[in-house]
Amino acid sequence: MHNTVVIKSNKAGMTIILDPEVSFEQLLLDVGEKFGNSQKFWGSAQMTLTLEGRALTAEEEFAIVNEITEHSSVEIICLVDTDVKRIERCEKALNEKLMELSCLTGQFFKGSLQSGETLESEASIIVIGDVGKGAKVLAKGNVIVLWKLSGTVCAGVAGNGGAVIVALEMAPIQLRVADCTARLDGRGKRLGRGPMMATLDENKVSIKPMKKSVEIFRKLM
Repeated sequence: MHNTVVIKSNKAGMTIILDPEVSFEQLLLDVGEKFGNSQKFWGSAQMTLTLEGRALTAEEEFAIVNEITEHSSVEIICLVDTDVKRIERCEKALNEKLMELSCLTGQFFKGSLQSGETLESEASIIVIGDVGKGAKVLAKGNVIVLWKLSGTVCAGVAGNGGAVIVALEMAPIQLRVADCTARLDGRGKRLGRGPMMATLDENKVSIKPMKKSVEIFRKLM
């Protein structure tokens, strides 16, 4: 029997390889059947999902995720984007827009922060460089890191729960928004691929990937 859907699991989640020759409608049926038949094997779990084998629209990606959740107890917490060019375009657009914003506000720091260095701002701050391990950034507004965040960042330090933390690559030791600290292991583990954003959601720090750079601009402007 020809398999149109192949599932590969790993420590972080699962990869589904889709047959590029079969209609999408048939693929959806096959995905549902595959997860329905293996529901006991997967059990109740939260996983990341990578889709490979064919180009998909956002609507098709949502349809596959819904098919999985309807036929199993698996909760898809994140879709991992493997399109390198798309990630590069997203990072370029984010970088250009935040550079424009920094010129308008004048609140930016050019350079990388090393261990033992602390940067403080009475408003929002944009760091054009890295925040290394052992470095700290404290701001009453938003904190934007235009490359890698490996240290500690505290946004909304005066109690501003609407503040956000954004980095093109996020592997922090500690993140804090207003009075809430993110639950991290303190080892600086990379939290996701591409731009990530930390916000305050129901008194908890929520960290999510930024599929579209426009999301952060709506919060910042």
